[in-house]
Amino acid sequence: MAEYKIAIAGASSLLAKELKECLTESPLAGASFLLLDEQEAQGNLEQVGDEVTVIQAIGEGSFEEIDFTFFAGSEEMTRRYWRHALRAGSTVLDLSGTLDEEPGVLVRAPWISEVMGMPDLLTKAVVPAHAAAVALALLMDRLQDAAEIRFASATVLQPASEYGKDGLDELHQQTVSLLSFQTMPRAVFDTQVAYNTLSSFGESATASLTRAEGRIRRHYAALAGDRLPEIRLQLLHAPVFHGHTFSICIELERAVPLALIEDALGGEHMDLVLEETDSPSNLAAAGQNDVLIWLKPEPPVDRLSGETKRFWLFAASDNLRLAAQNAVECALDLRRLRPSGKVQ
Repeated sequence: MAEYKIAIAGASSLLAKELKECLTESPLAGASFLLLDEQEAQGNLEQVGDEVTVIQAIGEGSFEEIDFTFFAGSEEMTRRYWRHALRAGSTVLDLSGTLDEEPGVLVRAPWISEVMGMPDLLTKAVVPAHAAAVALALLMDRLQDAAEIRFASATVLQPASEYGKDGLDELHQQTVSLLSFQTMPRAVFDTQVAYNTLSSFGESATASLTRAEGRIRRHYAALAGDRLPEIRLQLLHAPVFHGHTFSICIELERAVPLALIEDALGGEHMDLVLEETDSPSNLAAAGQNDVLIWLKPEPPVDRLSGETKRFWLFAASDNLRLAAQNAVECALDLRRLRPSGKVQ
């Protein structure tokens, strides 16, 4: 394979750290990497594969001769520089989700590529779909192999790491402050998130569950197209550092054997847990490549046939790992548009 030149903008972020690990494990590991970030991160050392690379300050001219640019930092950084990357001839992959409503930008998850269009030379940029939307689409896609879905609803519990290092730091500092009876920091969430499950944050919060839920809805709709069912969705904040968890209610059009549902939920990218003592959790999902799933039938289940049409799923996934994996898969998918590994 010809060597590609890859830039990671926002290289000091939590998501970029996971992205670098996934790139190292992928067929793109042989590329040359340029790490970019804001001025304050300039000079920091980061490792990609076996190479230690210095982070450089990002600027309008940073993208010359770059084949792929991953935007893994803030929404502001993506808005400021993505068109400069396009004009330089780079393919843009926006992990921040900032561009998902821009004309000509495609929301993608190649693991379920059969339900959506492929990028072409007119595609301006690609937004790797939100990790929660990818997990939900995978589940719905597999379940439809068992039977048509009449109704689906999901409550998604979101961790602090969705808001980057600042979100993690504030949750940690709030926890310490509560235990020592000190004033809690509130810059990110503007409310107590430690030991607290919430449906919204404070009025002055920089984080927003409403925006995050809207993004998951848009991305799921883009992946679902006309093939996958609509999901009634609620997003909550969970007082944890990492990992999405999902409580999902499913009703099928007809009763089917539980064994058929279990078979549908197995396979690549999914790990069906059969023992109650091994329930999926955000801790169990940490560092895992698969979505962990537990199936609970809704009584009654036909004793003779073992059939049911209503059941619950409890699932968990590593939010950063899944997002990074999907971004790398998107880049691999886009290689056909850059067959020589050179800027066209």
